[in-house]
Amino acid sequence: MHPSAEMTRRRLLKLGAAGVLGCSLPELLALQATASTDRRVARAKNVLVILEQGGLSHVDTWDPKPDVVSEHRSPFKPIATKVPGMQFTELLAKTARLADKLAVVRSMRHPKGGANGHPTGTQYALSGAHPSGGNEMPDIGSIVSHLIGTACKYLPPYIMVPGNHEQAAETRTGFLPASTRVFKTGGKDLADPDWKVGALQPRGENTGTTLDHRRRLLASMDAGFTGRSGVNGMDRFYEQAFDMLTSAKVSAAFNLHAEPAAMREKYGPGHRGACYLVGRKLIEAGVRFVTVDTRWPQTKDTPGGGNLNWDHHDYIYAKGTCNLPGAGGGGAGRYGIGHWCMMGSVDQAFSALLEDLEQRGLLAETLVCFVTEFGRTPRLNKFQGRDHWTDAYSIAFAGAGVPGGQVIGSSDREGGFVSNEPHTPEEYAATIYEKLGIDRGKPLYTSSNRPIFFGHGAEPIAGLF
Repeated sequence: MHPSAEMTRRRLLKLGAAGVLGCSLPELLALQATASTDRRVARAKNVLVILEQGGLSHVDTWDPKPDVVSEHRSPFKPIATKVPGMQFTELLAKTARLADKLAVVRSMRHPKGGANGHPTGTQYALSGAHPSGGNEMPDIGSIVSHLIGTACKYLPPYIMVPGNHEQAAETRTGFLPASTRVFKTGGKDLADPDWKVGALQPRGENTGTTLDHRRRLLASMDAGFTGRSGVNGMDRFYEQAFDMLTSAKVSAAFNLHAEPAAMREKYGPGHRGACYLVGRKLIEAGVRFVTVDTRWPQTKDTPGGGNLNWDHHDYIYAKGTCNLPGAGGGGAGRYGIGHWCMMGSVDQAFSALLEDLEQRGLLAETLVCFVTEFGRTPRLNKFQGRDHWTDAYSIAFAGAGVPGGQVIGSSDREGGFVSNEPHTPEEYAATIYEKLGIDRGKPLYTSSNRPIFFGHGAEPIAGLF
C-alpha cells in the first residue's frame, strides 16, 4: 500500500471513529484480536476487583481481635458468620451471612519495605509487582487485556469504575502498548441521575447521517485497494469500530436507570452502591477485567468529607467526621469507619453484589477480589487513629471455583504480624493469572524485545483452588 493512502485511511479513522485508550479504535480491536490463545484451563472468564483504597483496617473488619488490651481494641465486636467458627466484626453483618461464598486471606503482607505509602501501595495492589523493581510493571488488568483480550467487542477490556480515588493516577501500562490502558468511567457521584460515561458515547459529528457518510467514504476508498492484504485484513476492525460507536449496548452497560428500583435499593443508596452495581453490569456485559474503586463524594450529609477513603490516621471511631479537636490532620476529610458512608455502605453493597452475581449465574465464572493496599496499625496512635501497616492485612475472594467458607492464614493476637501462611501481592496477582488460565512462565516483551517475566516467580494462593 502506498504510504499516502495509508495516511489518508488513518486520518479518516480519526475523524470517523474517535480513539479510546490512547490509540484508534480499530487499532485497539486489532491488538485485542492478536492476543494469545495459548492458555491453560481457565476457571474464571472475568475478574471483578473491589479496590477499597486508603488502607482498610483489618482488625475492624475481616480479622477481629477481641483479646487486645482495651486501649487499642476495636469497639466493633466479633460476630458469627454463616460458617461455624469463622468470625468477622459487626461492621460486616450482612456479608457475614454469605461467608460460605468467601475465602478471607488474613495473612497478607509486603515482603519488603518501600510500598507503605498510598501511591506505592496502590501501585503494588494494582500491578502485583513491588514498585521498587527495575521495570515499571503494568496493572494486572493491562496484562490480562494484552494477553487474552475480551469477549465483549463493544467495550474496553479493562475498565475502572469510576477511577477517581486518591491514587487513581497510579494505574500503569508500563512497557505494554497504549491499547492496554485502563478506561476510567469518571464520575464524582454515580448515584447522580445525570451521571453518564461521555467518553464512550458517539460525538455529534459521529452520529446519524454523518457517520453513515463516513462509512460510505471508507468503503469507496477501500474499493481502490481490493486485494491488498493490508487493507482487507483491517476491514473487520473498522467495521467493529463503527459497531462500537453505534451500539446501544454501550449505553445500556452503564445505564443505572434501567435497573429495577428494588435492585438499586439492594445495593444501597448513594455512590458506593451505584459503583458496585455498574461493576456487575460490566461483568454481565462480558468485560474481561473490571476494577471498582469508591471514594464517597462530599455531600450535604457529609460536611467536611472531602476524601472519604480508609486513611484513618485520626479518630477512626468517630461517629461522624474524623476532623475533631486535637486531630493530627492526617485523617482530615474522612468519617469514622463505622459511619454509613464508610463500612455501612460497603457491607450492604458487597453482600448485594455477591448475591446478585450468584443469582445471575455469573459468580461461578467471575473471580471477585476485595482488596486494599495495606492494613492499619494494631495499636491506636495519639490521635486515636491507626496508621499505615504492611506487616499484616486482609483481602477476600469469591467465585470462579474459590472454595468459600474458609480463612487462609492468620495474624497474631494483636493483628500486627502474620503468624501463619504469609502471602504477598505477587501471589495475589499470580492467583488472578492462574484463574484466567494465563501461563506465567512465558514472558512479555518490551519494545526493544527484552523479555519480562510478569509472574515474578510467585505461586498462586493454594487455598483458593
